[in-house]
Amino acid sequence: MSSLTSLDKRIFEDLFGMSSGYVLEYSNATFAELFRECVKVDIYNSKYAFNGDSKAKRLRAFWETQTDTLVGKVLKELLDVWSYENPEPNAKEKNSYEKASKIVYRLLGKSAPGGNNEDTFLKQQFSKLDVSKIGLDTSLLPVVQERLNETQKCLKADAPLAVIFLSGSVLEGILLDVASKNAQRFNQAKSSPKDKNGKVKIFPAWSLAQMINTANEVGLLKLDVKKFSHALRDFRNYIHPYEQSLSGFSPTKHTAEICLQVLKAAIADLSGGRK
Repeated sequence: MSSLTSLDKRIFEDLFGMSSGYVLEYSNATFAELFRECVKVDIYNSKYAFNGDSKAKRLRAFWETQTDTLVGKVLKELLDVWSYENPEPNAKEKNSYEKASKIVYRLLGKSAPGGNNEDTFLKQQFSKLDVSKIGLDTSLLPVVQERLNETQKCLKADAPLAVIFLSGSVLEGILLDVASKNAQRFNQAKSSPKDKNGKVKIFPAWSLAQMINTANEVGLLKLDVKKFSHALRDFRNYIHPYEQSLSGFSPTKHTAEICLQVLKAAIADLSGGRK
């Protein structure tokens, strides 16, 4: 059982909109994926249904039965997503977010860092990106470079949705090639996705999120790339207008800037441009 107090829970419930039974904008599938990847827990196991079957009720059951460390990891991931979805919070929301962050660091047994990590990430400069240093296949390299150039043009043209799609496709293409060239490291990683028989999936069947998480685990991508990659994780879904309308997803220039910065940072990591 976690050490969350009644007031702690109220703060998270208000931030995540749990009174409706939902948790942020998660679907059942993405909610399950969050717990699998973050703490290797099946949140749809019957033992988390004693309060009810909604996502909010399962989250409440989780923090009522699990340790501070596991609860802290999940709440930290949810806070990161909330921060991405609310780039310009009002004073009340900002205050609640800061309180929630302190609770998370308490659960994890860490001291809360100062400063705005998102601002720090966005302020990093990657002016000399060189995708040729990654070691991509010669046939893939010019395609990647052309798409990277087009992505930056779309940002200048204030076309955020195009930036998200292009950034995601470029990063996925790069990581697929890198994974293929480092197959043993990727396949042996704990975060590598498995099929129902426990066998590691073939690389084309990996999601972008799985590629990012595993590349981080094997030391090819830094933690900030993984942390700020939310906008890219399900980018394929929003290629279809119907999926976008169901989710209520409405990208802004800020969202696009984060996506492009994730791509730039990943290229810098893979080419040895960041120490």
